[in-house]
Amino acid sequence: MSSTPIRAAIDLCLSLVPEGENWRFMEVCGTHTMAIAKMGIRSLLGTRIQLTSGPGCPVCVTSEPDLRRAIFLSEREDTIITTFGDMVRVPVMGKSLLDSMAKGARVEVVYSPIDSLKIARENPRSEVVFLAVGFETTSPTIAATVIEAKRTGIENFSILPMMKLIPPALRFLSAHPDLQIDGFILPGHVSAIIGAEPYSFIPKEFHLPGVIAGFEDADIVDTLLRLVDMTSKGEARLENSYSRVVSQKGNIEAQEIAARVFRPVDAKWRGIGSLEKSGLGLREEFSAFDAVSKFDIPVLEAVPDPRCRCGEVILGKISPTSCPQFGRSCTPRNPLGPCMVSSEGACAAYYKYGDRGISQKP
Repeated sequence: MSSTPIRAAIDLCLSLVPEGENWRFMEVCGTHTMAIAKMGIRSLLGTRIQLTSGPGCPVCVTSEPDLRRAIFLSEREDTIITTFGDMVRVPVMGKSLLDSMAKGARVEVVYSPIDSLKIARENPRSEVVFLAVGFETTSPTIAATVIEAKRTGIENFSILPMMKLIPPALRFLSAHPDLQIDGFILPGHVSAIIGAEPYSFIPKEFHLPGVIAGFEDADIVDTLLRLVDMTSKGEARLENSYSRVVSQKGNIEAQEIAARVFRPVDAKWRGIGSLEKSGLGLREEFSAFDAVSKFDIPVLEAVPDPRCRCGEVILGKISPTSCPQFGRSCTPRNPLGPCMVSSEGACAAYYKYGDRGISQKP
């Protein structure tokens, strides 16, 4: 972040903020959180332009009851859990999938949902359950895996649906009376799938600017310039700074694949609670691949660890360094919650790259 054009652009951003004011923009993408931290952008902005992390990490927003369901399944005999790596170490009520593994459970880390089908073929006497965590970016691939399982008759495969949809969360954040958000840095990967159109309600209904951003330093700074320019003029529009990847309508084929398998359902988010039509459940045609009904998983309540403030971090109510456990009893080696576990978690980003002491609005 030392190049002259980038620094000049940030100086221009700061010059547009009236003396005595500070503007707060939220990024709703874990990859943006990591990129911003790695580039040191917060340290260059100071306190006049504050960047805060929102619920953009799919592992972080997974609810405690859903995590308990995953651990419950891992403890079943003749069951193999397949999952993305970050899920293994997320604790809930003092346990994690890693603890299940230590007691003999078989948990396989995969890089793609489709790898689960290979494991299912190789283990015909075991039930293979994929932990379906992710946003709109991963749901088409998970849907394609379910379609392939049905086409090829793999009956010992199912998924635990824990997927989330970003627009309902953005509506919740935009309407929240206490968060004091002045604009959104909108996700690049998700937008490549759903397009720009689903965010149009943000400026129309809430008069907040939103800019879809890429992940290079120039992308981030261009996004900031657009947000600051609109805010300084009292304007609210939806703009696309990542047009080389994101179109207005998005990836129609990927949307159709996801819609063939999944339907919107109410879902619980860590730190937020239940949001209407913010998750994805299997359609009737594919219900045989729903692990919840297949194994009759009971309703499992979970009490959050009172020491962990990940839920407040996800909402941007506090910065990670405002948590008294940050860097002390909660570290990547000994995490109290998913925000310190996930490779896209805000706490992990601040721990790895530093916060520079940027404060939050009161």
